[in-house]
Parts: sequence; structure tokens; C-alpha cells
Amino acid sequence: MCGVFTDEAESDVALNVLVETTLMSNSSSTEPAQNPNYVRYSDDVEQIQPEEETLIQQVVESFDRLRTTVFEKHRHAERDAHAKSHGALKGELRIYDNLPEHLAQGLFSEARTYPIIVRFSTSPGDVQPDSISAFRGMAIKAIGVEGKKVLEDQADEVTQDFLLVNHPVIPTGDVASYLKAQKGMEKQSGLAEPVKELMSNVTRTVNEAVMKVGGEITPDAAGSNKPQTHILGETFFSMAAHRYGDYIAKINAVPTSESLLPLVAQRVDADDPSTLRNLVVDFFAHNSAEYELRIQLCTDLEKMPVEDASVEWDEKESPYIAVAKVVIPQQEAYSPARRVFVDEKLSFNPWHTLPAHRPLGSIQRVRVKVYEASTAFRHQMNQAPRVEPHSIDEMPD
Repeated sequence: MCGVFTDEAESDVALNVLVETTLMSNSSSTEPAQNPNYVRYSDDVEQIQPEEETLIQQVVESFDRLRTTVFEKHRHAERDAHAKSHGALKGELRIYDNLPEHLAQGLFSEARTYPIIVRFSTSPGDVQPDSISAFRGMAIKAIGVEGKKVLEDQADEVTQDFLLVNHPVIPTGDVASYLKAQKGMEKQSGLAEPVKELMSNVTRTVNEAVMKVGGEITPDAAGSNKPQTHILGETFFSMAAHRYGDYIAKINAVPTSESLLPLVAQRVDADDPSTLRNLVVDFFAHNSAEYELRIQLCTDLEKMPVEDASVEWDEKESPYIAVAKVVIPQQEAYSPARRVFVDEKLSFNPWHTLPAHRPLGSIQRVRVKVYEASTAFRHQMNQAPRVEPHSIDEMPD
């Protein structure tokens, strides 16, 4: 925990801009007047892509090979994505009162408080040292959500999942580009970890040099050129579109509590393989945290496409608007019992949802098959039956 922070952030202009942007975002989430151009959801907002089923099957087969490789490496089945966790926490999702009609949709239709389980993670489907840059994740499982869910085998469960990542888009935003990237990652899966670490360091160094002179860098499919910053200071996004009741939206979670704001863009030295876990454990041993859950409604399907998740929706056209608060109290963030419960027994899936928040777009249609195959393999090989909790008390302390 001690010694992981560096002084580079104080002189890094790009990171200071990020901090200022987050602070401005934190203070300007007031609900604007309703935009009459909010796109209404209908089944035809999704368009099946050319040869989609064939491409999806090829993606699934690639993941099948990868998960088998990882299993043989560890003699333990891991998630196909976000295999490495850094914290498992209890909290609450507090839906705001008096939301206007276009925001009071689905789970957010009335002011309620739901117990939640929050899992912080990094994106690779293998457990790698934290020195290898990657996208970070924040998965939220709300408990006590009544109503049929989309997945048939989970239809009667009382949980709802939200999966968020610290980047506003998926770099490979449709099924064709996703397959290409997936094949590339499959080829790299056999590389030794020191080689992966070297590649990450090189791409990250180039990225930071470009940022310092005012340039912009688009992360690669794995996020290997993302800067090494504190995981709890990140803003997390759904990246792809979801149905939002009568509308279409993307979702994010923004750090807002005074305890989290100093961590926004805060550089860390990830020389310990478990740096991120150590940071999360140390933080929640002494602090609570609050994130604000915000919704960005689609106003134009041409400018804000559903089928291409690599396109960032312009916040000038439609800003993110606050609908709820995620509150995580001080606690032990990674006890052995809690780690086993969250990592071995639970699954997080964007398709484990009320129909009102169903994922949209070809990249999401890939995910439904990949996630379900991953879940079935992991729970079978580890002999740990899948659990969907009915009470937050099922999660160990």
C-alpha cells in the first residue's frame, strides 16, 4: 500500500485535465429540460449484421480455446473476461426520488434502495500482474429486483447486473472487428508474462509521451496503453448501448465522494503483482465511497449508433444525467471467504437483467453467448455451482 503513488501526476497536464473534467462533471449533473428528440426504443433499432451468426460462432470458438488454455495453465477455470478481481464489496444502490418520466424507467422507475455487491477487476481472461496495463471493471449486482429477467434459466432470480469499464466505448465495437481483435489476443495468449509486461510498458510510455504534447490516444482492444492510475478514481462506463425502458441509453458511474476525488487520475506504481487489490483493501479499511450512476439517452441513431459500440456518444448532444447513487461503506474488501463467494460462486452478465435494460447491438449479441459459455465452463470445472443471492447477508464478511 505505501509507496505506490508517484509524483508524476502533479506535472502531467493530461491527467490534470482529467481531474478537472471529473470535478466539473461532479458539480454539473443537474437534470436539463427534457429533450423532445430522445429516441424511443423499438425492436427495429437493432440491425443484424452481415454473416453475424457465423462471426459470433467464430468468436465463441476462439474463447473456447482460450479458456481451455488458461485452465490448463492454472488447473482452475477463470472468467473469459475480468478474471482478476481486486475487491468484493457490499453497498447500496439508492435510486433518486422524483425523476422525470424519461429517466424514471425500469429499475429506476421509483425511489428505492437496493443492496448491491460490487466487484472491481481488470479485463483479461487470465490472472496477470498489475504491471500489465488493461481496462478496469466495476460490476454491480443489485439484490431484490423483482420481475422476469431476460435469460431464461435466470428468469425468476431477484438480481440485476450492471457491467461497467473505465472507457466510454468498446474499441472493437461490432462483431466483425471484435472477431479480428479476439483472434489477435488468442495469438498473444501464449506469450510469457515478462514479454506482455514489456509490450505494455512500451505502448504505455508512447501513449503518455503523446498525451503530454496534447495528442490523443485510442486504447487498443486490451487497454494495454492505458495509464497506471488508481482504480477507485476511475469513471466506469457501460460502453455499449442498453434499452432504458421506453428509450435507449448508455450508463456510467462517476466518483463523487470527497474520499474518492483525490484518487482521480492519481498515478500508481504497479510493481507489486497485486497493487490494485492492495489499494482497494487499504482504502476501504479506512474510508467509505460514493459513485453517482448516470444515464446518457440517445437522441440520434446516426450520431449515436446502437450497432457500433466504438462510437462515443457526444455529451454536448446528450449529457449524462444522474439517476442514482452507489454507496459503499468502510469494510474489509477482500477476505478469503468473500473472495471465494464473489470469484467462484457469482457470475456477472450484462444480459442478467430486466427486459427494460436489455443490452443492444451486435457486440452485445456476441456477449450473451460468450458470457453464458464462460459461466457454464467455469462453474462446472471448478465444481462451484452458480449462485444468485436473494439477500445481501449471503455474502460473507
